[in-house]
Amino acid sequence: MDSTSLLLHLLAKGVTVRALSYDYGQKHRFELQRVEAQLAYLAECGYRVEHRIVDLAVLGPLFDSALTDPDRPIPEGHYENASMRQTVVPNRNAIFASIAYGYALSTAQKSGDRVALGLGVHAGDHAIYPDCRPEFYAALHRAFEVGNWDADRVRLYLPFLQGDKETILRDAERSIEQLGLDFERVFRNTLTSYDPDPLGRSSGRTGADVERILAFHAIGRPDPVDYVASWPEVLAWALECRREFESERGG
Repeated sequence: MDSTSLLLHLLAKGVTVRALSYDYGQKHRFELQRVEAQLAYLAECGYRVEHRIVDLAVLGPLFDSALTDPDRPIPEGHYENASMRQTVVPNRNAIFASIAYGYALSTAQKSGDRVALGLGVHAGDHAIYPDCRPEFYAALHRAFEVGNWDADRVRLYLPFLQGDKETILRDAERSIEQLGLDFERVFRNTLTSYDPDPLGRSSGRTGADVERILAFHAIGRPDPVDYVASWPEVLAWALECRREFESERGG
């Protein structure tokens, strides 16, 4: 959802996008299939995007995370729950950003142009992921500058960093309207759930699900993606998770 919204944001600005996706052995590989469906839809509408999938699947067994360990269940509930730390993939965003930076810098050197490395990360209202914080990206970019020639040719573009899922969705609404796309079709071609079923339907119960569901609720739209339960049911679960969290925090 975040990466799709970033893609739309960039297309609405009229820039040329070269996109990367990663197969890192994640259980929710369905997201890679949704990317292909999304790009096919965009092509139908006249927006062609160069896209590559980077195969990092060999890394999955090396990481201590519920997202890559087939024997560990994905925890359910609100993102602020302590159990959600099981979904952290050690150093994931640093690895992804490093590969993307190398690609961006290589593109800049070959073309002679300056380029931007766009990432759809956001800090949100939780601190479960240290590699989504502004200070992390400031430090990472500094390391890239120190470690590369011609680093002045690449800048980081992180438009959602200070926002949350609702911020991202509202930005996507504007981009979709500008591009003349169908909102429901766009977001049916996304996947946020960490625990989709064998048919690719979102569980509606992981922290990522809850955050997404609450964002759609906040903008007054039902989420068009397929869930294993009905929209009223998954929304009720997400609202209850938020109430429990707020109650615990208040107490």
